Amino acid sequence: MTLKLSARHIVAWVVTMTATIGGLAPVTHAQQNVLTLADLYDPDRRIDFDGSVPTGLTWLDNDTYIAKRLAGDPFESPFVRVDAISGERTALIDVDSFEETLRMLPSISQADARDLARSTNHLLDPSLASMVVKHANTLYHFDIENNQINTLTQTVGEKSELSISPNGEFLAFIENHNLVVADLTQQRTHTVTTDGSPRVRNGLLDWVYQEEIYGRGNFRGYWWSPDSTRIAYLQLDDRDVPSFPVIDHMPYHPSIKEWEYPKAGDPNPAVRLGIVNAKGGQTTWVILDRYQSVEPLIVDVGWTPDSRDVVFQVQDREQTWLDLNTANRLNGTVTRILRETSEAWVNVLGPPLWLDDGTAVWTSERSGWSHLYHIDRTGKTLKEITSGNWEVRALHGIDKDGLVYFSGTKRSHLGLDIYRIDLSGNDRRLLSTTTGTHSAQFNPSLTLYIDRWSDIATPPQVRLHDSTGTNVRTIANNPATHLTEYTLPKPEFHQVRNRDGFVMEALMIKPENFDPTQQYPVYQHIYGGPHLQRVRNAWSAETLFWQLLAQQGIVVWVLDNSTASGKGAVSTWPVYQRFGELELRDLEDGLDWLLEQSFIDRDRIGIEGWSYGGYMVSYVLTHSKRWSMGIAGGSVTDWRDYDSIYTERYMRTPEHNSNGYRQSSPRFNASSLYGNLLLVHGSMDENVHMQNTLQFAYALQDAGKSFEMMIYPKSTHRLGTPALEYHRRKKMLAFILEHLTPVHSADTNTDNSSR
Repeated sequence: MTLKLSARHIVAWVVTMTATIGGLAPVTHAQQNVLTLADLYDPDRRIDFDGSVPTGLTWLDNDTYIAKRLAGDPFESPFVRVDAISGERTALIDVDSFEETLRMLPSISQADARDLARSTNHLLDPSLASMVVKHANTLYHFDIENNQINTLTQTVGEKSELSISPNGEFLAFIENHNLVVADLTQQRTHTVTTDGSPRVRNGLLDWVYQEEIYGRGNFRGYWWSPDSTRIAYLQLDDRDVPSFPVIDHMPYHPSIKEWEYPKAGDPNPAVRLGIVNAKGGQTTWVILDRYQSVEPLIVDVGWTPDSRDVVFQVQDREQTWLDLNTANRLNGTVTRILRETSEAWVNVLGPPLWLDDGTAVWTSERSGWSHLYHIDRTGKTLKEITSGNWEVRALHGIDKDGLVYFSGTKRSHLGLDIYRIDLSGNDRRLLSTTTGTHSAQFNPSLTLYIDRWSDIATPPQVRLHDSTGTNVRTIANNPATHLTEYTLPKPEFHQVRNRDGFVMEALMIKPENFDPTQQYPVYQHIYGGPHLQRVRNAWSAETLFWQLLAQQGIVVWVLDNSTASGKGAVSTWPVYQRFGELELRDLEDGLDWLLEQSFIDRDRIGIEGWSYGGYMVSYVLTHSKRWSMGIAGGSVTDWRDYDSIYTERYMRTPEHNSNGYRQSSPRFNASSLYGNLLLVHGSMDENVHMQNTLQFAYALQDAGKSFEMMIYPKSTHRLGTPALEYHRRKKMLAFILEHLTPVHSADTNTDNSSR
């Protein structure tokens, strides 16, 4: 089929899902409400549109899971044991007895004892016989059955990253940058490593490793062996890593916190992988000599099921390849199983799933899409288990019959479903019934799973299914009744082809009482960074803000450019070494399709985004004249200013791509700013430093450009308090209404509720 391009280089091709999306049927009321900002964000008056579902569900065995107490739960116990099939609930802890036991400790006040007895922050051992309680940097071991508590630690240092061994006999934690182990049976502790310091961390990740490799907020850098005898841990040496000051200006004498933060091109932390006996002794260092010349990143660590070898993954600094290795626990010798490469960078997709015969299920993007492969211990591919132009997003396990369970996008790129398939790649079966987004927690034998589901109009619901997908019972129906009290404009999903023929996913919300003969302004939300979709058939509180704007007479438009589509790694590779350019081209193609709709006012189109989305807003308004207004929050404005691991993955180092860095950074094109711009940043943003916004502001001022700026003191990359978020939203709304001036304005006060 030959596609004919228009003058704007875009095919006016669209598939529109005209049916109303979602699962909540509107309920007729005498008077329906319209959304206000107070409904969504006022700390004292906001309405719980999300409803309430249990979180922190953890399988205890094949028949039982543990749930944390919800607010308003008749069980005061912080943890509840639940029979999966019947739903019968049993309090795990006698709260009154626990509180009384805590009160007997001289270090704990009566008020603290009451709070601790009801807290869900304690660490349960795998058998649920005991748990570890942390209070004021002291650790206590509580015997649940016998209602006895012992003090584990006497030192005053901060204890973090607590983890109980698989057999429940040991507790590991980090203190003074060293790995410490407590023998819970003997009630004794010993320091496993001794050379830790503020710049040399044992078992504790630094900022860039937790942010870009192991997951935001996860600073734990050690891993128990399955038999509980050994611990593998990372040692990160940050002595050569530059630090960045983050200043709190609120005290009379400002306080400064420094983060080791390698920017693009800076030295990364030097990393070693050690193996140590849980009872102490010398560390066996994994032999990494072959990697020293490439400034290695250790991006995943685990163990073989028999505890004989450490399994770890290594990448070069620019992440152009990934090695899967094993290391002998006794002497640290390394055996490489396989190497992954690509046309650009290689993503880390998780550990191999080991089978009883020594083979493994491995997740790889070697085809350009994330799929499952059956490999042997030498890395040889025995079978391609899944394939096609869709992605495997999570590997859940393989059962005794050789059936592999996973989550993927085969049915829809907008959602996520649960599947099973046999090891030979045959008999793939869709287990999810409803469309939308599903996530699964399987029991150890993979005979049951807890399914958390939502779609764009339905807040999360939780159900129990068996391995065939059959619904066993509803765990939480979550009616979210407040939603039925409002008249909400309906989201529509669309598809738009860019000039290269790539199908981009889009979402549109039209104003209430939409009149196709009128012309409406447009508010466009953008993220745009590699791999991160914003157009999804899943519940998001952000959709409510978009619906509020639609009630003000604004068309809301969300378009995932090709590199942010979630449609395989192959869709992201074209952006390699040149952020901004291709994303903008896609956004302009989407805008061309939008402007072919008769109801769009081409002179009143605004765009807003945060983080990478803020970068895109800054880039758009300095490289295009198609948008009249933009709000850029938490923005990178010079990629030299962002962290090394993220930036170099996509841009390489500044040494290897200096021209790409300059052309990709809005700061250097400030003189071309077009439209009305609002810059927003937290003054203590440790992720995207406020330096980015200040440098951009200076360049704009130097070029004689007018703009607005809102700085939030004490705030990090996410604003620190609900009150500040409420303030930000009010500022955003005022700016949007000022510069887009809708034809239709809903008859409501957008800030204050009259109810």
